[in-house]
Amino acid sequence: MKDTVRKNSAKAAKARDGAKDGAKLGRKDFEAAIEKLHVELVQLQQWVQQEGLKVCIVFEGRDGAGKGGTIKALTERVSPRVFRVVALPAPTEREKSQMYMQRYMRHFPAAGEIVIFDRSWYNRAGVERVMGFCSEQASRDFLKMAPLVEKAMVSSGVILLKYWLEVGMEEQTRRLQERIDDGRKVWKLTPMDLRSYGRWDDYTRARDEMFAETDTPWAPWFVVPSDDKRRARLNVLSHILSKVPHGKVKQPRVKLPERKKPSYKSKDYPVKYVDARF
Repeated sequence: MKDTVRKNSAKAAKARDGAKDGAKLGRKDFEAAIEKLHVELVQLQQWVQQEGLKVCIVFEGRDGAGKGGTIKALTERVSPRVFRVVALPAPTEREKSQMYMQRYMRHFPAAGEIVIFDRSWYNRAGVERVMGFCSEQASRDFLKMAPLVEKAMVSSGVILLKYWLEVGMEEQTRRLQERIDDGRKVWKLTPMDLRSYGRWDDYTRARDEMFAETDTPWAPWFVVPSDDKRRARLNVLSHILSKVPHGKVKQPRVKLPERKKPSYKSKDYPVKYVDARF
């Protein structure tokens, strides 16, 4: 298989390197870079379908780390039939009685799919552990089990990528306050965000132990600094493209066919038009 692992565009490289001086990435540079990445993501989509690849991408991080925006940037120009986002609600009573990984396994990718988990089975190592939704023993058992499940996934042919978006304390505060103040974002603020906000050190400790137990050669964690949302999105997209081997699918040249000369006259039906308010 011809491997065309991504060589970062000049814009994407500039975005990555520019983070060193602390400067935020401008909108024009971001849009120029992400347009190029979106073109290659479409090529990746076609390759995954043609070759029957199975890709699973996990996004984790604190509240306000930018997981949703990164996933939106990843999926906004591709087919939801191929790039499938999984964001599970709290488990039902029936699901609580099942093996912990059971409700996640049913969403694992089949051939020709890229499944994206907006939070994942790692809930047990993070929010469930910190907020007391599971016992300490259940969390420790999970940390021992997860690498084994992930090894089985990789052995079955799944390309598994795990990303932790790392947001700073001050930036998290700014973003959560913005959710309170901005009517467009208030839906993002949950009671759990507020309950978790004061437990920064507890989440840091849980994250560190999670890394220690589940950062394996077959399923490593990749950490993405996300205080600059634009840079984080570009870096994640570029990294995914570098980690999923792909080529360019040959496409036939497409030409619009000639349209038949109109011969049907539309009936004068009293349709209801939407008011022109803008």
